[in-house]
Amino acid sequence: EQIRKESKQSQYFREDLGKGITLEMVAIPGGTFLMGTEDEEIERLVKKLRWEGFRRERPQHEVTIKPFDLGKYPITQAQWKAIADRQDLKVEKDLNHNPASFKDRSDSDRRPVEQVNWYDAIEFCARLSKLTVREYRLPSEAEWEYACRAGTTTPFYFGETITGELANYGGSYTYAGEPKAEFRQQTTPVGQFPPNAFGLYDMHGNVWEWCEDNWHDNYDGAPTDGSVWIENGDDNRSPLRGGSWFDNPYYCRSACRLNYLRRDFGYYHVGFRVVCGAGRTL
Repeated sequence: EQIRKESKQSQYFREDLGKGITLEMVAIPGGTFLMGTEDEEIERLVKKLRWEGFRRERPQHEVTIKPFDLGKYPITQAQWKAIADRQDLKVEKDLNHNPASFKDRSDSDRRPVEQVNWYDAIEFCARLSKLTVREYRLPSEAEWEYACRAGTTTPFYFGETITGELANYGGSYTYAGEPKAEFRQQTTPVGQFPPNAFGLYDMHGNVWEWCEDNWHDNYDGAPTDGSVWIENGDDNRSPLRGGSWFDNPYYCRSACRLNYLRRDFGYYHVGFRVVCGAGRTL
């Protein structure tokens, strides 16, 4: 049941990537939020799905975020190609022209790029920084969750549950007794589902998104300022956020975090979006 529908405005700017391709960046205001999931809800999830991984979302803790700019959408195949093809911008490594599984379709340019590993995403950000003379990087895990929640405390930015009209996910599974949704079995063009209150699209489902941090098994000792968390972490892995077209809706929640891919491995439901702004790195 739809309880309330609101219209809000967001501020954004565009980067020109050449050949008519642009990158839209949304201004995310600073603020304080509770990151993670409360213990009672974690234990309910563990019991229901019989998966200990939900305990990675503890302890719930307060984080204060400075303003930054975040990609309105995950990086698309068109945006990827615009940067990957620029050898003059190369920093560390070559990039595949278009690694995506779901290409060669009429709407491919608007679909998220996937099959990119963490190092590919880092190279993309480095080239984008070189092109624009601004600092681009992957979001910290705290920035990602703060931006996804957009002031909400519910499991999803649109409320207590999820439907196929709100996101692209593994619709064969349900979250809270809602009817099963269409299982589309592939990515969808960005921006076709409702945005959150900050004006961000596709934060739930479509593709998992890389974060910049090293992986940590829980939030013990996590920064409280939203910065990228490097210290004492696993530098072979980084957090993935947001769920994908392939996933059970429990993994598409605002607080869910996974680490099942090494940084040097890409997959057909993993992409990324970018941050512009100087965040302190530990």
